[in-house]
Amino acid sequence: QEQLTESGGGLVQAGGSLRLSCAASGRTISGIGMGWFRQAPGKEREYVASITWTSSTDYAESVKGRFTISRDNARNTVYLQMNSLRPEDTAVYYCAKGIAGNVRDGSWEYEYWGQGTQVTVSS
Repeated sequence: QEQLTESGGGLVQAGGSLRLSCAASGRTISGIGMGWFRQAPGKEREYVASITWTSSTDYAESVKGRFTISRDNARNTVYLQMNSLRPEDTAVYYCAKGIAGNVRDGSWEYEYWGQGTQVTVSS
């Protein structure tokens, strides 16, 4: 059974950093694109970043230059390094496993989702 488990969320002051992890169980993530999305209270879920099976990366404009997505296929884990955090980054962050190797910002490109981890940035 496919399962994604996020960790690493928490409370941080503006300007601080957090590193989120997404551990996948079940089939290997090797050969599959992975992504991160987030949902703030009262808002729709939005795309944050993605990494293809060849480790090409893409970012939402709002996080470009501050966040870095990476993957470790041997550990079946994807990471999201978040630096220079802002209060507007506060949200529940979700990891997603793609249907194919090349993914980007469409939620329809992903078939499995984690339960999410809360990130709160105080001003």
